[in-house]
Amino acid sequence: MQLVDQWLGSNIDYSSALETQEAKLLEVLEGQSPNTFFQLEHAPIYTIGRTRDQSSLRNPELLPHPVVEINRGGQATYHGPGQLVGYPIVDLRPLGKDLHTYIRAIEQALIDTCQEFGIDAHRRDGLTGVWVDNRKLASIGVGVRKWIGMHGFAINITKESLRGFLSITPCGLDGVKITCVAHEAKRDITVQAFANKVSVNMLNRLSELEQ
Repeated sequence: MQLVDQWLGSNIDYSSALETQEAKLLEVLEGQSPNTFFQLEHAPIYTIGRTRDQSSLRNPELLPHPVVEINRGGQATYHGPGQLVGYPIVDLRPLGKDLHTYIRAIEQALIDTCQEFGIDAHRRDGLTGVWVDNRKLASIGVGVRKWIGMHGFAINITKESLRGFLSITPCGLDGVKITCVAHEAKRDITVQAFANKVSVNMLNRLSELEQ
């Protein structure tokens, strides 16, 4: 498959990144663009899926950053500097229209990349995302429109990326410790260095789904 990699930059406003995703989704749907993999760092923001239960935000009025409700699954999470966010805009029709398998492929691409940095990352049964023991390293929340995937993953790279999680119950999971690549690798790693490796692994894992 073809997957065009595009780095959007750092401190990217969430609404502008969403507009970029939606415009690309229409292009992919209409056959005017190949599948595209956006990567970036967001300006600080909290997001939550469309759910009646928003208790994971705790007290929204006291949060240090804005909150936006979006068309993905899942409870509250945080995006900000030091965290790599990836948005694959991918046509799932040639990949079997299997959302579960698609999410597992994204997870595996991140696990593959972590292993390249010496991190023993893994899945946990019944819990979407990427983990190191009982510490959560990455969150995944995917949206689909006419079988074109959008949204994607967020993986904490630097120690700075952890601050915003202190004000919420990440992904609605009480007692879960949020970690970052720098902690687990025991060395500093840049967001861009990790992003470069993810691009290769994402293409490899999604290519395996082609029918």
